Amino acid sequence: MVSMTDPKRLVVGISGASGVIYGVRLLEALRPLPVETHLVMTRTAEVTLAHETDLKVNDVRRLADVAYRIDDLAAAISSGSFRTMGMVVVPCSMRSLGEIAHGITSNLLTRAADVMLKEHRRLVLVARETPIHTIHLRNMLTLSEMGAVISPAMPAFYNRPSSLDDIVDHSVGRVLDLFDLDTGKVKRWE
Repeated sequence: MVSMTDPKRLVVGISGASGVIYGVRLLEALRPLPVETHLVMTRTAEVTLAHETDLKVNDVRRLADVAYRIDDLAAAISSGSFRTMGMVVVPCSMRSLGEIAHGITSNLLTRAADVMLKEHRRLVLVARETPIHTIHLRNMLTLSEMGAVISPAMPAFYNRPSSLDDIVDHSVGRVLDLFDLDTGKVKRWE
């Protein structure tokens, strides 16, 4: 549990699934909030970033308070003694999801997620894949049974989005709701 004197810290993982904009926008949404962000990106996320945006890896790293190399298994976020509110992996590839479900901690992203599970902290995985086959579903069930929250990037239409930005902002806002963080960009159901 994070004490009243601990800074609010959130670990943000970005894996290589399509939808890297969700991770970028989440980091942007957190900037004005009193939350210290700790970022780790997979190498595939870096490749996806180049395909899907005009941003450079360093542009994304600068959005976080602290950014770690994917191979830095001695980083603060790899230890349960480093107190955080939890972790969100956005987007979360099925590869990363599968590794997390089976305790495979081959990189800092999967190790940090493993720490969240063992410390019973909030772990939110914004799964990005379609269609989903049986192994994906079993891995999601395994993680859900361990306490992780599976929150696929699903657009809402009750808020009548007028742009792709509206859809991304709403989705990111709903993910941050899971950490009791309000971006002010979510149109609430009336």
